[in-house]
Amino acid sequence: MAESIISVAYDHPGCSTASAWARKAREPDPQEKAVLIARIKRLLREQDAVLVAHYYVHPDLQDLAEQTGGIVSDSLDMANFGHRHPAKTIVVAGVRFMGETAKILNPEKRVLMPDLEAECSLDLGCPADEFSAFCDAHPERSVVVYANTSAAVKARADWMVTSSIALPVVKHLMEQGKKILWAPDRHLGAYVQEQTGADMLLWQGACVVHDEYKAQELIALKAQYPGCIVLVHPESPRAVIQLADVVGSTTQLINAARNTDAKVFIVATDNGILHKMRTLCPDKLFLEAPTAGAGANCTSCSHCPWMAMNGLINLAQVLETGTNEIVVDPAIIPRAVLPIQRMLDFARQISLPTSGIGNA
Repeated sequence: MAESIISVAYDHPGCSTASAWARKAREPDPQEKAVLIARIKRLLREQDAVLVAHYYVHPDLQDLAEQTGGIVSDSLDMANFGHRHPAKTIVVAGVRFMGETAKILNPEKRVLMPDLEAECSLDLGCPADEFSAFCDAHPERSVVVYANTSAAVKARADWMVTSSIALPVVKHLMEQGKKILWAPDRHLGAYVQEQTGADMLLWQGACVVHDEYKAQELIALKAQYPGCIVLVHPESPRAVIQLADVVGSTTQLINAARNTDAKVFIVATDNGILHKMRTLCPDKLFLEAPTAGAGANCTSCSHCPWMAMNGLINLAQVLETGTNEIVVDPAIIPRAVLPIQRMLDFARQISLPTSGIGNA
């Protein structure tokens, strides 16, 4: 069932990675860039807005967020930061589910995005109506969804999790004798299932970036750099995860790079994260994990085509026009916030910091 759902989602012209790359944000020349950055800084002040950017977007947006008092982080921390910040407008440089999460946690604020068509393959591959039917077919299971889902899917869940808190949440539910229905990422779900031994029914979604990493090519690259450390996001295939020295969320992988003495790292997650790693660790070498090889079907080449739709030009435009506002059905928000709040409460209960417990 789920496999056919994914095929339907990807076959839609507006949802294909090729279509997303066609809308890739144009990079301005150096002179134009300087003018745009100055204009965006002025507009953020005038609009009482704060820019929050994901680790996977263009380095220009990451730098600009930090220069203007915003944040570069994972999706949940981006939303929480917007909640704590006094600004009346949150500008989300990322993909659509991140903007929706920011709106769910900040319904009283205006949430803008550079491009509302910046989607996520995990979100697209888990349509709310079909997922709801899947849940209805298994009413005995606790529904746990990954953050990379729509507001409507979150509203159908008992728990929302990020990659760094998925293991303790599933262990907690397993100790209560719960059987779990997991969505949407099959690789992360299989990793959690393997680590915990929980009874889990997995929706068969995948990330177009992480799904393309290749184990044999990774082995060959490791051999070229003896003593290197392999950092892998758990949305990757099992064969790639088995080669990892560290498996973790974006924040966890960045911390591993900072706190490990090794000088060479191979990174199996979106290459947008390399900017932060190289900034924090300029004396270390960071290499992209290979996506080419047998069975390759790479349309992402280690970078999310929807993340690439965020740029300085459309960021300036959205601040000037007020367009591209995220709208979430007010009837959904009270239900969608419950699984998120349940996760945050659980994180505090087990003394896991609620800042930086992020996902992709």
